[in-house]
Amino acid sequence: MSIYLTGLLWVGGAAVVAAVMAYLIRKYGELEGRSANNEAAGQVFTIVGGLHAVLVAFVLIALFDAVNQASDAAYREADGLVAATWASDTLGGGAGAEVRELSRAYAETVIDDEWPGMVAGTSFESSGWSQLDQLRRVVAEAPADDEWQADRKSEAANQLWQVYQARQERLDAAGGGVSSVVWFVLIAGSVLAIGLPLLFGGPRIRTHVLIVATLAATITLLLYATYQLQNPFGGGAGVSPDAFEAAVERFG
Repeated sequence: MSIYLTGLLWVGGAAVVAAVMAYLIRKYGELEGRSANNEAAGQVFTIVGGLHAVLVAFVLIALFDAVNQASDAAYREADGLVAATWASDTLGGGAGAEVRELSRAYAETVIDDEWPGMVAGTSFESSGWSQLDQLRRVVAEAPADDEWQADRKSEAANQLWQVYQARQERLDAAGGGVSSVVWFVLIAGSVLAIGLPLLFGGPRIRTHVLIVATLAATITLLLYATYQLQNPFGGGAGVSPDAFEAAVERFG
């Protein structure tokens, strides 16, 4: 099912449930003193709703940054791999060809073995670290017959170090997400923020029901966005392995 259709069902369902609750409470609840509750309940709602809005905004901003950082790390890793391969092409002893083959194998490992696990948010087995270490050894043991080859060898080693750092950032991003404590606070705050307006009173029941339903739909939409963005490689974020697929093409 499409994430947009799923989100629409969640948002619409929350709005309907909140609207039904608001209608039943206004229709069959105690009417005496309800209008007088507006001032007291409104003050509490201002505090609860304000704190909840700040928390949701903080979480969403952090998740947006995490998605951008994960995408940047993937591109830095792939670009560093290509740069290391190009720098190694001039090395002697067949090192350049070996580095190119190992780089292609590493990129294919990332695409075929690691990316599905990152999308699913599950642990996976991969030979990526051993392949990267083998690349490092080939570059380190490659002969450098002149100053130009020595410079290219140093450049390849530096690029491989960038690949190592970017790989670690990518794997860390795949293992991140929103903790259970934060989810508890988000859900509890949402229930409180929706529940307080149910205490309000007013002359028009339809207007009250519409206000509560709109509030519930908005909060549910934000929670759904949080859920979709907590894994940069899956859900609504969906960082793709395009950088590594392009690297494989560059390796010929």
